[in-house]
Amino acid sequence: MTRDRLSNRRHLAIWFPLLPIDRLGSARPEGPFCLIERKANALRLAAVDAEGLALGLAPDMTLADARAQIPDLEAWPHDPGADRVFLDHLIEAFGRFSPMVAGDDPHGLVLDVTGCAHLFGGEAGLMGAVQALSRRLGLGARCALARTPQTARALARFGPGGIAPEGQDAALARHLPVAAMELDPRDLQAIRRAGLKTLGDLDARPRAPLAARFGADFPDRLDRLMGRVDVRITPHRAPPPVVVDRVLAEPITETGAVHAVIADLLADMERQLETRGLGARRFILGLYRLDGDIRRIALSTARPVRDTGTVLRLFRERLAALARPVDPGFGFDHLRMGAEQLQVLGARQSAFDERGDHSQALDALIDQLSARLGPEAVVRVTPVASHLPERSSRRIPAHAAPGGAVWPPTDPESPPLRPLHLFDPPQPVEALALAPDSPPARFRWRRATHRVIRAEGPERIATEWWRAPRHRVRDYYRVEDEEGRRFWLFRAGGYGEDPPPRWYVHGLFA
Repeated sequence: MTRDRLSNRRHLAIWFPLLPIDRLGSARPEGPFCLIERKANALRLAAVDAEGLALGLAPDMTLADARAQIPDLEAWPHDPGADRVFLDHLIEAFGRFSPMVAGDDPHGLVLDVTGCAHLFGGEAGLMGAVQALSRRLGLGARCALARTPQTARALARFGPGGIAPEGQDAALARHLPVAAMELDPRDLQAIRRAGLKTLGDLDARPRAPLAARFGADFPDRLDRLMGRVDVRITPHRAPPPVVVDRVLAEPITETGAVHAVIADLLADMERQLETRGLGARRFILGLYRLDGDIRRIALSTARPVRDTGTVLRLFRERLAALARPVDPGFGFDHLRMGAEQLQVLGARQSAFDERGDHSQALDALIDQLSARLGPEAVVRVTPVASHLPERSSRRIPAHAAPGGAVWPPTDPESPPLRPLHLFDPPQPVEALALAPDSPPARFRWRRATHRVIRAEGPERIATEWWRAPRHRVRDYYRVEDEEGRRFWLFRAGGYGEDPPPRWYVHGLFA
């Protein structure tokens, strides 16, 4: 997090007072109803529904005292883990209002909505949209919008909520109770005994005595609540470098309408990327449904691109080939397109005598196949820093970033030292050598006997010491039989060792 005393940002705090109760939805019984947990060898109320609160119950009350007041009170065990999972879902659902969303324990969210309010018709429209989504999800929410996240949180949890006009954060925060400082109960009791009831009372006192009595960070905490210091939020998911949104007045359900909005988003994104001289290798489409459900679809390309037609064609392929098709439900009311893995994409001058770049056509084919079959279905081989042949390469998705290893240099005028086709695992053969350390004179593989007329080697490859001790030193030979077929054989172990050496065929040359 970073501090900024001159920030003009806007933050929205959302608090769900009855989140543990509301997350049960229609499964919870008719009130009065509560959730309980064990504290200090006693069962205490962790959450109470609205009817129980109206009858005088409160969190942290013992279950025995609560049932003394309401004999028919129904109690279920509290599940904090389920609360956490549900809050993570809410982070995704309310992410439609801003790409900068963070959890705000307990049972709250905070959004950096700087530059987002115009999408919803202003700050009042944004607040209305947040409340409307909360009602659709069956949640009671209190919201506050202020300059800093700390002021917005205090107004939502300890005040009436609402919108703090520009420059009025401190004036509104002065009326909040000292409980908004969220101090230790003993410190809070000491402040109240001193006759200090509101944050305004604290703000009027000299800072040095307060810091000496309640800790060196007390003045900073007070300044944050008064809106004088902005400590930025750490978002749940880092937002893409380039984001384009479309908030729709009416939900859409037709595939053609969805594709039209995607094309509109990509056109806006192309203009932004072109202004910066950049292209993107990864695009993320967010589809926000009216009922709060979210679907994210990612698309990667082999080269940085920004052309609307190219990316739109790939998205159409991707949407048509999804194993779980996109379900619009009651309709999508918000679509978002983000661009990641940005790279410089400058203008390129072509010449009349220049040969065509076939790699571009290959990249376009890889992009189309990956969009149609899925990013994991199209792979390429990348080198690995290992001298063992079976570990010296691996298959990765075609769009994945390569590792740090590089392929060894080759001489185009010389035959290859390693075959392209390797057996995994190497296949055992019966071989006969004229001398202990010489190449095989003949070998039998797959019921056929091969007489060796040419051989090159040996190439000794030792085991990796951190591997299991069963790995043995190998001596590799490139051999050719009478019919011109070329094999890559190796002997594992040496003569005189226990167990005796074994011969294997590891690969075939073309």
